[in-house]
Amino acid sequence: MRINMSRWLISIAVLSLAACSPAQDDSHKFVSGDVAVHEIFWGADHNTPYPFTTSGEISCVYYPEFGTEVYFEPAGHSKDSSIGTPLNKAAAKSLEKDGLMPNVPYSIKKGADLSEAVEVGLKACFK
Repeated sequence: MRINMSRWLISIAVLSLAACSPAQDDSHKFVSGDVAVHEIFWGADHNTPYPFTTSGEISCVYYPEFGTEVYFEPAGHSKDSSIGTPLNKAAAKSLEKDGLMPNVPYSIKKGADLSEAVEVGLKACFK
């Protein structure tokens, strides 16, 4: 009887802990990250030419509504009030939905291949 009673008490304790734990809801999950970039160092890790006219930061943020948004902010403009240049469709759609425009100097070279820059941003969110 003593063994059954202790199992019963353990079961109640485990059940009460599970019942009091919050549910894991990923719909409000927020992930962000950033990577400093500079033309001098870009060629060491990337196959495409440096796509920006200045050094800066590639940043990302993940919201479930649009997915992972990737932005570029020139050096000295990565503040809470700055809105970076969108580098992928998710970032552009998010800004459009909110009626926002980038407020940092536009620093993408004309005709630049942004594929590796976007890849860098995506990796920054999920490293």
